[in-house]
Amino acid sequence: MNIDLAGRLAVVTGGSGELGRTMVRTLARCGASVAVHYLQNKQKAAALETELKALGVRALAVQADITDCGSVMRMRDAIHAALGAPDIIVNNAVIQYKWKQILEQDVADYESQFRSCVLQNVLMAKAFVPAMIKKRYGRVIAINTECAMQSFVTQSAYAAGKRGMDGVLRVLAKEIGEHQITVNQVAPGWTISDRYRAEGTERNESYERTVPLKRRGTDQEIANVVAFLASDLASFITGAYIPVCGGNVMPAI
Repeated sequence: MNIDLAGRLAVVTGGSGELGRTMVRTLARCGASVAVHYLQNKQKAAALETELKALGVRALAVQADITDCGSVMRMRDAIHAALGAPDIIVNNAVIQYKWKQILEQDVADYESQFRSCVLQNVLMAKAFVPAMIKKRYGRVIAINTECAMQSFVTQSAYAAGKRGMDGVLRVLAKEIGEHQITVNQVAPGWTISDRYRAEGTERNESYERTVPLKRRGTDQEIANVVAFLASDLASFITGAYIPVCGGNVMPAI
């Protein structure tokens, strides 16, 4: 049984970033054409576009501010003009900031997490779901985090943003399910990506001790779940929050 995304078109926000690049490449290897969203890293996004075209799939590097409605709609128009209407959206981008305890955390950080977690998912739905409804097919996949369940010290702004997007996406799953569009969340743990490999810091024993599988996950393991949810193998899964963190958090029934 193979994951076959031939003939599908995906958009990955934050596609030029650490986790985004692996998801983009994985979707392309499964046969999907991919629009690679970036905010500032045009060079890496353009290199990915070239790399994907060499694999024989259609690709486009496209810039947008995913917290701004007008910018997201312009991205939609550019993708529609170059590639068509996407079948799959992967909402992966997030604003980075320095984690502090609540009494020290700048209010602007809470606002940035609301905009990049909650508002991104609202705007991406408004931009791309209407075309999915017309086709009666679509996959909305959002990248959440194990932190949403942990709520550890200094995680408040990040956890608030991710918990907020969880609420939006669960409602969205109920609102558009009748159109055969699925809405799911992938929640990574502290994931090994190219940056950690380059630094030689893949291991972290204090974190690994908390994980039942006693290791950190990899970017490819996250991308594998995204590809599965994007495929017809996951056609009857919607409204799910799926931790990919070695059992570090376990949603209860």
